[in-house]
Amino acid sequence: MHILIAEDDSILADGLSRSLRYDGYAVDVVSDGAAADSALQLQSFDLLILDLDLPRMHGLAVLRMLRQRSTPIPVLILTASDTVEQRVTGLDLGADDYMAKPFALSELEARVRALTRRSAGTSSTLLKYKRLTFDLNGRIARIDDQPLELSARETSLLEIFLSRCGRMISKNQFVDLLCEWGEEVTPNAIEVYIHRLRKKIEPGGVKIVTVRGLGYCLEPESRSDTIAA
Repeated sequence: MHILIAEDDSILADGLSRSLRYDGYAVDVVSDGAAADSALQLQSFDLLILDLDLPRMHGLAVLRMLRQRSTPIPVLILTASDTVEQRVTGLDLGADDYMAKPFALSELEARVRALTRRSAGTSSTLLKYKRLTFDLNGRIARIDDQPLELSARETSLLEIFLSRCGRMISKNQFVDLLCEWGEEVTPNAIEVYIHRLRKKIEPGGVKIVTVRGLGYCLEPESRSDTIAA
């Protein structure tokens, strides 16, 4: 999951990004509204954490332009000015959730998990595939209830596969989904990560199928499962 934080308080932004990266998310941070609007047009994100009182462009203007482009990304608004009128305006413009500063980090993390689950099209915290389960909250994968030892990259790869089960995913899509803005990760590196993950999950009957020239997908559980690019 790839998150964009638009926050001009550098200390708060750093704390949020560190916490979310520790939880396994890819995180980019911008400090003004114009940079946020530009990033949202250039990159795909799974969640926007948006401060309202941003320099160069107000957060509500960023939100308005985002929704005018019909971008369905969930938006969590952060603001120090928690008035009813502002909350109503933000929600009417298309925000999905609202938190007033100061806030408990644990509550924000829980709301992020809820919004990213909704973005991935699931309300459950447990993804299941054949003999494998993946706990979205704890980010723990198990085969037959036995935990798998996965690196952070392997865990993120597995989450992408499970949340897009039956769909083809290209190397370039993996690069976009895994990498933070400006981070250098090559398609060849993606091959290495997938090779390592494949070795760890195949003993549980979970197979990653390679379609040359197209990408990767989890082997369908039945012939009726659809694979689409």
